[in-house]
Amino acid sequence: MRKYVVAVAGLCIALAFTGCKSSESAYKKAYEKAKAQEENRATDQNQGNEEIAVVAPVVEKPATETVVVDNADNVPVRQETLSVVNGAGLKSFSVVVGSFSVQANAEGLQSTLKSQGYDAQVAYNSANQMYRVVAATFDSKPEAVSSRNDLRSQYPDAWLLYNQR
Repeated sequence: MRKYVVAVAGLCIALAFTGCKSSESAYKKAYEKAKAQEENRATDQNQGNEEIAVVAPVVEKPATETVVVDNADNVPVRQETLSVVNGAGLKSFSVVVGSFSVQANAEGLQSTLKSQGYDAQVAYNSANQMYRVVAATFDSKPEAVSSRNDLRSQYPDAWLLYNQR
């Protein structure tokens, strides 16, 4: 009798382990389905690119932000009205390397930039209640673009600003 109990228990354990075993074919089917979906998306994207003619680049921006684009160089420029808090004064185009809600933080970055040889200034945007740290300011857009490109090696988020005055 004891032999039968041990044999039946062994049989139940063997069935339990084999019943939980997942089949490779189920995994293979799921993999093939995912691969097919990925290929369909890639072909849809390629077809979509061929059919649509892009007229202008799409730039996501907040609703309160205005962008001025000069067709010659296609570099976006934010347009804001600023008042100088600490510095000599802003020209038409400026390169902004930092924006802060606390004036002390903006002045800290300004002193860092001055120690690096830049004529940095702090300007305040009352509409956004933000202090902008301007590394350099220019009369022409091409000069500002060149300066921004140079500054991006150290400040990757540097951007151009047109002061509405």
